Amino acid sequence: MSSIMTNASAMTALQTLSATNKSLEATQNRISTGYRVSEAKDNAAYWSIATTMRSDNKALSVVQDSLGLGASKVDTAYTAMNKIMERVDEIKVKLVASVGASEENKGKIQSEIQALQLQLKSFADSASFSGTNWLSVNSTVASGNPSAGTHANAEIVSSFTRDNAGNVVLSKININVQSIKLYDAAATTAETRGIVEGLRLASTGVREDTAVQGVAGTLTPATDGYSVSTLTVVGFTDTQITQMITVADQTLAEIADAATMLGAAKKQIDLQKEFTTSLMDSIERGVGQLVDADMNKESTRLQALQVQQQLGIQSLQIANGNAQSILSLFRS
Repeated sequence: MSSIMTNASAMTALQTLSATNKSLEATQNRISTGYRVSEAKDNAAYWSIATTMRSDNKALSVVQDSLGLGASKVDTAYTAMNKIMERVDEIKVKLVASVGASEENKGKIQSEIQALQLQLKSFADSASFSGTNWLSVNSTVASGNPSAGTHANAEIVSSFTRDNAGNVVLSKININVQSIKLYDAAATTAETRGIVEGLRLASTGVREDTAVQGVAGTLTPATDGYSVSTLTVVGFTDTQITQMITVADQTLAEIADAATMLGAAKKQIDLQKEFTTSLMDSIERGVGQLVDADMNKESTRLQALQVQQQLGIQSLQIANGNAQSILSLFRS
């Protein structure tokens, strides 16, 4: 039925063309942005998940930076610790050489020991990275430590996760600075001083508050104490020097333990960095599966819609042409 009041064919063609244009616009947007879900209106659930995971990935990137900074601090301390261990070992050798030596030779040996002692302090003071030094510290309460001479643990943020309730959870790698420090400017007792400077009992080599600095030529086995950072062989008997060797040996053992702790921390940081990188890649892939557009599929769809658009325009033109033909009958 033909009508001059209502052009049903044109209306149908126009609706079809409008739907095609709308689909074409959506496809072109996906191709230009690369996203199937670029706004909340596209898919609210997927958009919300993707937005949260992208934010978490940015946080993981910061965690990765924190791990890198922590690794540098550990590397610095570990390198210095190894050098200090070598110097303490040299001091131990000098002590062995001074047993049975004349006072004149002891004086020469002491010059060498003193030079090594200065190097110990220099190495420890230089083991600083980004303003952080774990070997030569000043454990004051004002600096956030529990008490004078007791250094707080150093913390390295190692992971960013969420619990079942969606709450953020940060994990940290703790470095026990109190156990690895070599010097502490705020310490006042033998037990709280650093590994190298703490006064040690001559009989055991253990840092002990009851230890008293040994006096040359006077043997007091119960309380005599020595420190690698201050000991001297001039005027001391062979028995006392032998005790100094015990002190140096125990100091070496504790430095080795400290180096082991730093090595374990370095390994843990390296593993965590590797895991964080893999986790970030996994999250990025997961987000992509939710919101990324399939470019092959969208390109094919674009070509089909362009053809549909052309056919829709032609269909509308034909419908309008039929209406014009009807009107021409009345004009004639």
